Amino acid sequence: MGHKQGAVLALLAAVVLVLPACATKGYVNQQITGVNGKVESLTKTVEETQERTKANEGKINVVDQKAGAAQGSADAARKAAADADARAGAADAKAVAVDAASRKLVYSVTLSADQGDFAVGKWELPDAAKARIDELVGRVKADGQNVYFEIEGHTDSTGPKALNDKLGLERAEAAMKYLRDQHQIPLHKISVISYGPDKPVATNKTKADRAQNRRIVINVLS
Repeated sequence: MGHKQGAVLALLAAVVLVLPACATKGYVNQQITGVNGKVESLTKTVEETQERTKANEGKINVVDQKAGAAQGSADAARKAAADADARAGAADAKAVAVDAASRKLVYSVTLSADQGDFAVGKWELPDAAKARIDELVGRVKADGQNVYFEIEGHTDSTGPKALNDKLGLERAEAAMKYLRDQHQIPLHKISVISYGPDKPVATNKTKADRAQNRRIVINVLS
């Protein structure tokens, strides 16, 4: 083998050794480039998602503010309605009081221990009380007068004042409902009021006294 031929063989060997190394490096560079592209794409996607999230948060805040404003308006409307109802109720009560004050007492019936037998804390009408109301209505119808019924509810002094006021009203309303349902007395001819424990007819010191104070008074007015 000549010197020239040996040089050619050496050059070929060098080319063979270099080519795989170049190919491997090119492949790696290609893969790195692809990965970098994916990372950039993913980063862009994350940034876009963050921007959308911020935009949605802003929209949610606006919706929350509008919802809060709407709730405030609704609360204000409910309060205004409640105030209007209270004023209307007060006006009705005042009108009833004025109407009752302008009338004349014809007669009065008291349903207490011996006629009503109201138990402590109870408002339901006992049979004895219903019987007395039946007698009262019979008398009114026999007289043929155009009358008005004013019903008072009373309690003894046992328990809290607020509870007794409520109980007195429940007793008066029980008599009102009996007049309406049993005797067809129209409601515009009936008024009810609770005095609770404020107008006792006895001292409240004994069981018998307290029983006398648990009562309903029905005033018949002309």
